[in-house]
Amino acid sequence: MTDTIAWDTYARRKPGGRREKNAKGETTWFNWTQYPDHGPGAEVLGAAEKASVLELGCGTGGNLAHLATLGHRAVGVDISPVQLDAARERWGDLPGLELHQRGALDFTSETAERFDAVYSVFGAIWFTDPDQMLPAIRQVLRPGGVLAFSQRPAVEGCYGCQASYINQADDPNPLVVRRWDYTPDMWTDRLKQHGFRYALANEVTPPDGWKTGTLLVRALAPGA
Repeated sequence: MTDTIAWDTYARRKPGGRREKNAKGETTWFNWTQYPDHGPGAEVLGAAEKASVLELGCGTGGNLAHLATLGHRAVGVDISPVQLDAARERWGDLPGLELHQRGALDFTSETAERFDAVYSVFGAIWFTDPDQMLPAIRQVLRPGGVLAFSQRPAVEGCYGCQASYINQADDPNPLVVRRWDYTPDMWTDRLKQHGFRYALANEVTPPDGWKTGTLLVRALAPGA
């Protein structure tokens, strides 16, 4: 279960105070951070025109929808039927958008397709053992393909697998959530160990008034 939890950090819909447009007036956009209209966008993926892109832990599909509007083949994977139902309701008519209810490791082990880019925003890569997830991602990336993911920075001194209990409504048993936290240098070293090239990891500074930034990691699959 830990490889399938996705956090929807985007503000794209009106219910519950969410917005239909961002500050630039765009109806779709890409956001790596937990703050609206902040940080870099889809250019991090370096996707050429009409690329094939896979999101692991796509949630309600806001980032994926933006890639579809740019003309890419945008494939999303998430285990939550509730999240995917919301994605289909909001974005299901977009050409090029494809959604699968699967765990990230299950999907990557079963698909025969190779992608130009694989990414995760506060999603499956954060919640899956990287010694399992990174080889699986390499398997589905084309030579030279881009891997990129974002998550909260690690708490100093708390590295590797971390665990939390999350109480669920009407369920006396809390959900156990595991995540893998590392410093930027630890992430780049681990990526290199798994054969990725040009690994970079940096913290995106938060907006004024906020203390927690966003760790953004990027690397290339071996090959061309």
